[in-house]
Amino acid sequence: MTSVRCLSLMGRTALLTGAFALAFSSASAQHVSAADDAAAYSSSDAASATYSSSNPAPDLTDAALPSAPEPGASGAGQYDNRSRPGGGGGGVRSHLTYEVGGGFAAPTNDSSPYIGWGYNFTVGAGYRVDQHFSLNLEYQFIHSKLPDAIVAEAGATGGYDTLWSFTLDPMYEVNPKSAVTFYGVGGGGFYRKVTNFTDPQQGYYCDYFGYCYGVTQNQVVGHFSSNQGGWNIGGGIEHRFAGWNGDGRMKLFAEARYLDVLSPAVIGATPNGLGVTTVGADTKIIPVTIGLRW
Repeated sequence: MTSVRCLSLMGRTALLTGAFALAFSSASAQHVSAADDAAAYSSSDAASATYSSSNPAPDLTDAALPSAPEPGASGAGQYDNRSRPGGGGGGVRSHLTYEVGGGFAAPTNDSSPYIGWGYNFTVGAGYRVDQHFSLNLEYQFIHSKLPDAIVAEAGATGGYDTLWSFTLDPMYEVNPKSAVTFYGVGGGGFYRKVTNFTDPQQGYYCDYFGYCYGVTQNQVVGHFSSNQGGWNIGGGIEHRFAGWNGDGRMKLFAEARYLDVLSPAVIGATPNGLGVTTVGADTKIIPVTIGLRW
């Protein structure tokens, strides 16, 4: 191989010129390749921009949520028991009503010679047909003292009447959605009346520990009874308790009724060997009752 040192001045010049030309051509090729890549990338971006401008993305601000239901929509009254027949959710149970109460019972002028003052206890259950009307089945117990004249006529020292009944009683509320409402009630059914005469009797009382003591207490020594129909009519006032949402079903009520028990007259009876006793027909009482209804 020819040594560089042996080359002439022209040969060295030609060799250096060739090396520079080769290096310059390589750099130009790399520059052109990079430029082409940049141009291709720019063209792709431009195409994307063109696609984006021709197909704009949806504007999410134009989407609207469903509007809230109006207060008068079908959901109204969800927590208002007063807006439904039975004061609650659907079904038969929402229509059921209950009551419990007690008070006193006063005889009318017609019956005062045959029955005295007493007390009453009432329980019942019913079905509320709509906001105004309900139908109730009631059990009532009345205990009344016998007038002294009747007791003396029989030759006893004391006495009392008991009346118990099962009646069907429709009720109509005037303004059921108010906190205070008025109502009318009435009905009729089966009544049993028992007249008892008592005398003091000697007896024994034994306590829990087994000790027995002689005591004197009133015991029934004679009675007579009858089974018959009867009817009642009256009215009252109710106050509704608010409950958690102003929709309470519990009510405090106070009422008075006129009660006519169609009992037969008792003339010349001698109950269990007592004296001759006479009691007029029909027993007319005014029970006054205070209680709870729900």
